Amino acid sequence: MQGMIAKTQLWFERWDDVPVFLALYRQRTLAGAAGVLGLDASTLSRRLAALERSLRLTLFERTRDGLEATESADLLLAPAEEMEGAHARLGGALSGIERAAEGVVRLSVAPGLAEAFVVPALAELRRAQPGIVVELEVSTSVANLTRREADVALRTIRPQAPSLVLKKLASSRWVPMANASLAKKLRDVRSLDALPWVVWDASLSMIPPAQWLRRALGDRGRPALVTSHFASQLAALEAGMGVALVPDAYVRVYPWLRAIDVHDSIAPLMQALPVDDLWLVGHSALRRVPRVDVVWRAIERAFTAEEQRAARPRREARGSGATASARPASKRA
Repeated sequence: MQGMIAKTQLWFERWDDVPVFLALYRQRTLAGAAGVLGLDASTLSRRLAALERSLRLTLFERTRDGLEATESADLLLAPAEEMEGAHARLGGALSGIERAAEGVVRLSVAPGLAEAFVVPALAELRRAQPGIVVELEVSTSVANLTRREADVALRTIRPQAPSLVLKKLASSRWVPMANASLAKKLRDVRSLDALPWVVWDASLSMIPPAQWLRRALGDRGRPALVTSHFASQLAALEAGMGVALVPDAYVRVYPWLRAIDVHDSIAPLMQALPVDDLWLVGHSALRRVPRVDVVWRAIERAFTAEEQRAARPRREARGSGATASARPASKRA
């Protein structure tokens, strides 16, 4: 028993193993614990294996139904929960420091996201944290966080650098959209190349929605406007100039947007529309610095609130038997 206690005390000096152990103990499946921690199941399986090797103990028996805690795991539960409580109390104490956070935070964001989601969140942050100055870089180029070109960034591609910390904020499907007036005229669309498209220029030809358009239209489409400036694309849509691919989350910010109604004959093409995941990313060495932490949490709160607003009509639609979605409607022959 004393040997076990000694090992337990040594292990819990590494805080990052505590939430891993507790999530596995409480969820009893890799998939459930991975969801709680924001990891994928294969990564969590490797973390568990490394933890058991370092302890020279088996914490969980793998069964067909999930994970079964061993006696060793039962003995580790109380110290783990003590550390969890201490960490929560420390977080509460640090909230007082947060109110005094000040300084410059460099934030890198893609066009579109900045105007629709980030700047409103920064306005809220400014009211709560007047000592924080955000330097907002809005660009399609990717700032290198490992070289400290930015403190925090929003990315649509998951970074792989081990020195970075990240959190998935949302997923959004690109959908053909227009303003309400034009969308009403474009009913039961059977041919995408006949639409007046607003498209990206060659500088952004590699992004997934531009590649989808190229596959869908080939050389047949005649664009109404070519620009890689996303705000100009939205302005063109609002003016009724044409149709463009827009992430479905933007419908909640720009209520004049409407998805184009398409015929079932092109449904397979619609099912291949790209989906973007949105990642909040920072450098691990800076993540808990107060000035960076308050910006990180302000953005996280903004997107959490946005996801909750998006979920509300979906729940209501399920309750009524209707479908609330920005995806293109389709009709059968």
